[in-house]
Order: sequence, then structure tokens, then C-alpha cells
Amino acid sequence: MEHTRSGSDILVRLDPGEEIHTALRELADDVGFDAAAITSGIGRTRDNQYGYMNAEGVYQRRQLNPPSELVSLSGNIARTENGDAFTHIHCCWSDDDNNVHAGHLFQATVHVVAEIHIRVMDHASMTRCPLADIELLGLEFD
Repeated sequence: MEHTRSGSDILVRLDPGEEIHTALRELADDVGFDAAAITSGIGRTRDNQYGYMNAEGVYQRRQLNPPSELVSLSGNIARTENGDAFTHIHCCWSDDDNNVHAGHLFQATVHVVAEIHIRVMDHASMTRCPLADIELLGLEFD
């Protein structure tokens, strides 16, 4: 991973073998921010696990294992109640037949490259806290 920063904007390049959530959490710790918006991401990834939350508040997971074009990525980075970096990301991929796969991102490994733009919110604090009866951690603002 390499990154460059201009004011509140960070552009990150992730390299083959890096997992997106892991790398962005590491970046949050290394740079030292508590709140950020992930505004865009493109590249090519593999071993993608994505899905959606059903009506009962339980995530349903799907696999997209072959390398696929990452055509859109967005979300945010906050902290958990114990201070760990937490990423909430949604993605859209196009497989080699141009079929679209999209949803909540559970994991994705960079196959060729991922280029991700992050806007750090220097004067904000966001915390992810458990919600009753669903898997998602709720977003709270300090």
C-alpha cells in the first residue's frame, strides 16, 4: 500500500494480495484519523465476498471468486467503542462477462490494483456501536 495526502484527501493504491478492509483500517491507524468518507474506488479484485442484510437484520453472503473489475467502491471509516478502526464499504463489480455484482463488502483481495479516494473529516468523530437484533454496528457522532 502507498498513499498520498493533500489536505483532507488521501489517495491510496493497494497492491496485489492486499485485502481492502485490512489495508484501510491499517491506513486509519497509521495516519491517525477517527472519521472519513470513502468516496470512490476502482481496480481489479478477487476472492470477493459481498451481500446484503435481510429483513431479519442478518447478512446474507455471496462469493465472487474470479478476478473482477471493481467499478465502484464507497463507504466510511469510523472507530469502534474500543478504538479500533472500522470500515463500512459497499462495492460494485463487473465480471468478465460484464455481469454486475454489488452489495455490502465483507472481503476483497486486490488482484491487480485498487485505487481508493478517502476524505478525512479532521474535526469529526464517528463511533460504531452495537444495535439491538441486527448484525450492523450503528453509526454515532460525537
